[in-house]
Amino acid sequence: MTDEPSRRKVLRNGSVLAGAALFSGVPGGPAAQAAPRANDPGPVVDLPAGRLRGGIEGGLAVFKGVPYAAPPVGALRWRPARPHPGWQGTRDATAYGPSAPQPYREGGDQVLGTHGSPPFDEDCLTLNVWTPGVDSAKRPVMVWIHGGGFISGSGSLPVYSGDTFARDGDLVVVTVNYRLGPLGYLYFGEDGAGGNFWLTDQLAALNWVRDNIAAFGGDPDNITVAGQSGGALSVAALAGTRPKGRPLFRRAILQSPPLGLKIPTRAESLQRTAQYLDVLGATNVAELRAVPWPRLIAATFEMFGRTGKWGYWSTPFLPVIDGTTLDRDPADLLLSGAGADIDVLIGWTREEANFAFALSEPYVAATKDQVLARARDTFGNRAAQAYTAYEQARPGARPVDVLMDLISDDLFRMPAVALAERRAARGRPVWAYQFNLPTPAHDGRLAAAHCLELPFVFDNFDKWSHAPFLTGLNPRIREGLAATMHASWISFIRTGDPHHDPMPKWGRYERDSRTTMTLDSVTTAVDDIAGYWRRLHHPGT
Repeated sequence: MTDEPSRRKVLRNGSVLAGAALFSGVPGGPAAQAAPRANDPGPVVDLPAGRLRGGIEGGLAVFKGVPYAAPPVGALRWRPARPHPGWQGTRDATAYGPSAPQPYREGGDQVLGTHGSPPFDEDCLTLNVWTPGVDSAKRPVMVWIHGGGFISGSGSLPVYSGDTFARDGDLVVVTVNYRLGPLGYLYFGEDGAGGNFWLTDQLAALNWVRDNIAAFGGDPDNITVAGQSGGALSVAALAGTRPKGRPLFRRAILQSPPLGLKIPTRAESLQRTAQYLDVLGATNVAELRAVPWPRLIAATFEMFGRTGKWGYWSTPFLPVIDGTTLDRDPADLLLSGAGADIDVLIGWTREEANFAFALSEPYVAATKDQVLARARDTFGNRAAQAYTAYEQARPGARPVDVLMDLISDDLFRMPAVALAERRAARGRPVWAYQFNLPTPAHDGRLAAAHCLELPFVFDNFDKWSHAPFLTGLNPRIREGLAATMHASWISFIRTGDPHHDPMPKWGRYERDSRTTMTLDSVTTAVDDIAGYWRRLHHPGT
């Protein structure tokens, strides 16, 4: 194993002195902590639910497969998460628990490769913890919520391993498994089983962290919840929760949140559930509880066909504004109430939609008339003006390029900018970024696509060797930008401010400056980077 802390002490690309060297001066930082010895029998923690024995990995104490809620099986399928009953004796916590059931294809896709691997099981409500020491150091805590279009992913994926953040930032890191697809997102109405089971899982996990993380050396009053894509939408949805009169977490990192999604109402969600019941040949939730989960997951493929619409990112399962677990659009929860007091770091990649559309032959063959028809959904009678604007912004643009830029703005960039605008108008802290570094993979067609920032944030390219979308990136540029971003995320988690020397000054997003950090081979702070497009989408702003 390479010496990871030493590797990150190097000043890379003139942009940042990352890792242990950057944070060794903080109280309780890496220089002050004695790492566990490799020959230790394994760290032990005593929790209200029972005793856990973890393992030692790379100088960190690691606890895997820790149950945070009762298994949602049998009569508890499609029920809100319930407390775990606990266990007797010492529970082994050295192996990951199963991932949530999800579609799986050997070899994966052309972009990420795989994003969720067996074993899968309904008994999946577990989390994983990485910590520099099982002590009373009260380190800042990072909770990571994975994305995956609401149907895939796992907190146990190597790409989301918490070791780099725990080691380089002297943090306690938690990753979470939660219910996905039909098991997490179907809605059965107030008289049935309710909905947003995924959200009840995540709330149970966060409550577990608040109640237990001190035993792992973490500070329950200094939690940052971070997520990407569907996981970032989850972070926003969680922000409005204030149990016992205090927020569940202090800071939020939203990477590429699809805030442009229209979250269905109860009636709309019941219509989608009716489609799913029809696919399975069932009439109610009681019948579905008798169906083996592999058959439930297999129905996802037909749901793509039934719910998809040309020119839109396909999402066969969605959250629901049910008035109980979620009463408003998630973005609104970061503007008032408990969410208003949370520090927010939000950003997007420049070509988000290329992830889903650039390698799709039917979309590559799209015509101008097709794209104009899609543009009317967003711009109405200004569709032709908008098409021309997008076409002129990218010399040589094909209709599919116009479509992808439009979808990127519709689903990701413009809603993220709008959230930053609204928080800035209220004087609430928010920092913004745009990830610009394009990948050469697939002849450059992916550009700076959705998910591309993830290995830079975690600074763990060795864990992404299976991912086709990283092919061809210049190692020097790649590692320099990763050092900058990884240290910025650590700085935000530790201090509430992503700026660190020697990177350019990363100021808050304010109404008079609209500062946005552009993350590229040269990292630069730009004022009002999306101004033209903001005014195109929302004239008068």
